[in-house]
Amino acid sequence: MFIVSVESQFWASHRLAFPDGSKEPAHPHNWLVTAEVGSDKLNSAGLVIDFRRLKAMLEVIVAQLGDTSLENNDYFQQNGSSAEMIAKYIYEKLEPKLPDNIKLNYIRVVEQPGCSAKFVK
Repeated sequence: MFIVSVESQFWASHRLAFPDGSKEPAHPHNWLVTAEVGSDKLNSAGLVIDFRRLKAMLEVIVAQLGDTSLENNDYFQQNGSSAEMIAKYIYEKLEPKLPDNIKLNYIRVVEQPGCSAKFVK
């Protein structure tokens, strides 16, 4: 299998709610998102997918999250705005945009250096 990945960043704040009902103060992050895709076959140009095309698809999604409080998004109001849920949200938005022969392997979201979450289906 051939595998490629692209990265994008966005700035947004979030506020985690914990099982005991407590909430942390709202705080911002410069989120780093990695999308990894793979295919058994290359296209006629010898590519899984053009990096620019994949990155553009990812950036359309993260642009909707950038410069916001994630809790203002209905999805995160219902599911929480953890790095894990951000990764799942981006995965679910990106996967249907990919050509049929390309598999989205994972979305990885880095909240801060050394702290990341990955969603894999």
